[in-house]
Amino acid sequence: MEASTALSRIGLAGLAVMGQNLALNVAEKGFPISVYNRTTSKVDETVTRAEDEGRLPLFGHYSPRDFVLSIQRPRSVVILVKAGAPVDQTIAALSDHMEPGDCIIDGGNEWYENTERRMQEVSNKGLLYLGMGVSGGEEGARFGPSLMPGGSHQAYTNIKDILEKVAAQVEDGPCVTYIGEGGSGNFVKMVHNGIEYGDMQLISEAYDVLKHVGGLSNDELAEIFAEWNRGELESFLIEITSDIFRVKDDLGDGHLVDKILDKTGMKGTGKWTVQQAAELSVAAPTIAASLDCRYLSGLKEERENAAEVLKQAGLKEEVGSLAQGIDKKRLIDDVRQALYASKICSYAQGMNLLRAKSVEKGWNLNFGELARIWKGGCIIRAVFLDRIKKAYQRNPNLASLLVDSEFAREMVQRQAAWRRVVGLAISAGISTPGMCASLAYFDTYRRARLPANLVQAQRDLFGAHTYERVDRPGSFHTEWKKVAHGVGALN
Repeated sequence: MEASTALSRIGLAGLAVMGQNLALNVAEKGFPISVYNRTTSKVDETVTRAEDEGRLPLFGHYSPRDFVLSIQRPRSVVILVKAGAPVDQTIAALSDHMEPGDCIIDGGNEWYENTERRMQEVSNKGLLYLGMGVSGGEEGARFGPSLMPGGSHQAYTNIKDILEKVAAQVEDGPCVTYIGEGGSGNFVKMVHNGIEYGDMQLISEAYDVLKHVGGLSNDELAEIFAEWNRGELESFLIEITSDIFRVKDDLGDGHLVDKILDKTGMKGTGKWTVQQAAELSVAAPTIAASLDCRYLSGLKEERENAAEVLKQAGLKEEVGSLAQGIDKKRLIDDVRQALYASKICSYAQGMNLLRAKSVEKGWNLNFGELARIWKGGCIIRAVFLDRIKKAYQRNPNLASLLVDSEFAREMVQRQAAWRRVVGLAISAGISTPGMCASLAYFDTYRRARLPANLVQAQRDLFGAHTYERVDRPGSFHTEWKKVAHGVGALN
C-alpha cells in the first residue's frame, strides 16, 4: 500500500527475503506495518508483494526518519540485517529519530554478548531492546516461525499480541515465549542451531549407512524416511529428507541429491555453541562432531587425494563384502532406533548447555517452555519435543534427559540396535561420528566409575595436581616414581 497518514503498529528494517516474509506475516495478521531498507528497490519489492498477496496493510518508507515517525508510540522496530557491524549501523541510523520508551528488536542470529552490549548502549537514550531468535527459515518467517525474544520484558509486553499471532501455532499455544533477560533469546537460538547441526549430521549418517551398507536406492530411502516421519522420528528434518530423495535432476539423469558437492556450509552458530560448551565445561560431543564433520567436508581435494594415497597403500573398501549378507529389513529398523537414541543425546547436550548458562547468568530459563515453542515453526521441530516438555514439567531440575524415566527406558530398549549400527559402520569403514559420539556420551554418562582415576594419577605424577580418594576425605599427593621404584613413601 502507499504511505498512510495513520500510524503503523510496528516497523521492520532490513528487507532481504527473511525480512520481507516476516513483514508480510505481520501485515497478514492484521497489524499495519512500516518497512524500510537502505536499498530502495527492496522497499518497492516488498510493497508490491503486499499488494499482490491481498492488499496487506504494509507501508514502504525511504528514509530512517520517515520510517520511524510512521510508527505509533511507544515504537517497536524489528531489524533483520546481517549480524555484526550492519546491526550497529542500522541502530545508529534509526535511534537518532526514536524517543525514550521506544524499542529495537534484533531478529538476526547475533552473538548474545553483542546484544547485551547494545542493550546497555541504547538504554542511555532511554530505548528498550530485545534480541529475538527467529527460526523456521524463509517459509517459517512468512507463515509462522518459532520466536525466542529475550531482553526488556516491557518491550516484549508491548508487542506480545503481535508475536503471538505471527508465531507458529501448536495445540498448546503459539511458539513464542519471553525467554529471559539480557542476551538469553539469542543464546537460546544459538543452542537451537547447535542442536540442529547435530540433528542434520545424524540424519546424514543414517543415510550413509542405509545407502552404502544397505544398498538402498533414493526411491527406497524416500519411502523409508516418509515412514519414519509417521512415527517417533516425526519431524521437519525427517520430512524434508524424504522430499529431497524424491527430486530428480532436471539437468541430467538420476536424482539431484547425488549431484550435490559434498561440502557443507555454515554461518557460525554451531561453532559458537561448541565454544560455549567448552567455556562452561559442558560435554556436547554430538554437536562438536557435527561441526568437525562440516570442517572435514570442506577439505574435498584433500579427501580425494587421501582416498587415492591410502588405496595405493593397500586400503580396501569393506562395504561391498559386508553388504552382501545384510538383512535389509533389520538394518532399516536398527538405523531408525540408532538415530532416535542419538538424537536424544544431542538434545540432552543442548539442554544441559542452556541450563549451565542460565545458572551462570541468572536467566531462570524454563526448559519445558523452550521445548514447547520448538514444537512448531522451527527447523528442529519434532513430535518428541512434546515429551521433552513433559519431562521438564515432571522435574524442572532434571539433570539430563537421559535420566528421565521415560527417555531412560527408551534408551535402554534401543541400545542393542544402536551398538549394532555403530559397529557395522566401523567394520565397513563408514564414518558415523555423530552416532559414535552420542553412544560414547551415553556410555560415559551411565557408568558409575570411569578410568578418570588413572588420568588424575598421571596429572599428579607429572604436575603434582593432587587427587581425592574414594575412601577418605581430603586432597593427596604421591611421589609416584619414587614409590614405584622403591625409594620413597606415600605423602
